[in-house]
Amino acid sequence: MDELVGRLVAELGIDRDVAEKAVGIILAFLVKEAPADTIKPLMDAMPGAAEAAAAAPAGGMFGGIMGVGTQLMGLGLSMGEVQGVARTLLAFAREKVGEDAVGELVGAIPGLSQFA
Repeated sequence: MDELVGRLVAELGIDRDVAEKAVGIILAFLVKEAPADTIKPLMDAMPGAAEAAAAAPAGGMFGGIMGVGTQLMGLGLSMGEVQGVARTLLAFAREKVGEDAVGELVGAIPGLSQFA
């Protein structure tokens, strides 16, 4: 997780604490929404991912991808930064588990393709 968080800090210029929370929120959403066999390889390939997802606050009033966006903006991220975090996380996931696995994950969750 440190590598991903470091990349977010360097590429997007966001605070490390915010980056850690943002990753946790997104991973918690993926764990909740994706089929278990689709998300498990990614979680296994990213040390600390399960802990980050577990530490994320519960979802807000809105569900789905919009709820995640609302939570991320609640951390002080702009819409552009939210998109940057999501795209960076998915690019990192591709490095860890490959294009096919990430494509399957993106295809399984409505609305996620806009960040792929």
